[in-house]
Amino acid sequence: MEKIRLSKLMSERGICSRREADSFIERGLVLVNGIPVSELGLKVDPSSEVTLDDRAVIEQTGLVTIILNKPVGYVSGQAEKGYRPASVLLTPANRAKGDKSGLKLPPARMKNLAPAGRLDIDSQGLIVFTQDGRVAKKLIGERSEVEKEYIVRVDGNVTEDALRLLNHGLSLDGIPLKKAIVTRLNNEQLRFVLKQGKKRQIRRMCEQVGLKVVGLKRVRIGEIRLGSLPEGKWRCLAPGEEF
Repeated sequence: MEKIRLSKLMSERGICSRREADSFIERGLVLVNGIPVSELGLKVDPSSEVTLDDRAVIEQTGLVTIILNKPVGYVSGQAEKGYRPASVLLTPANRAKGDKSGLKLPPARMKNLAPAGRLDIDSQGLIVFTQDGRVAKKLIGERSEVEKEYIVRVDGNVTEDALRLLNHGLSLDGIPLKKAIVTRLNNEQLRFVLKQGKKRQIRRMCEQVGLKVVGLKRVRIGEIRLGSLPEGKWRCLAPGEEF
């Protein structure tokens, strides 16, 4: 059987991200079949037993994941065209009063938070920031099957044919979309549940069936719901909460 790069194997197994794997390997915190290794780029048998040293496990336990109720007008990633990134909202003053995580977050623990997914500048709702490569891979990795739920306000006539196509039958950039779950909430609102996240996907889907999106809010990612988190506020995931 052809050998595989150790960092890639660790990522595929969900142990950590490839970047984190390289860091752990370089520091001798990865064991292959019980033996510590420290060679970057090392290739191993795909059936190898791969574990982390206790020191690496402790590091992972301290990684922070945050959910934010992003308002319209903020970009999810780096600042662009004069607009501010949503990360500027991750301040102590904007921490939700209902945060039940019990985590103390001095500035040093708030570093290296990266968005795990995007949310358009003209969309609002749930967005995730994390230091944990395992969380990022689960949410936005190529094989991610995590559901994202949206409440979408539209302008136009929502016909049964339009609903049928929105659920299954549309393509973007020449590639058929995965099956979605799209239901009518009322004459102006639709509920979308997707397992993929192409750029401006919902807006482009709606355009193809003669609908214009006039409001879009993400309310759930996997098992985590936006709930009563106020707009512009954030909280940490509480112990036991998982996507």
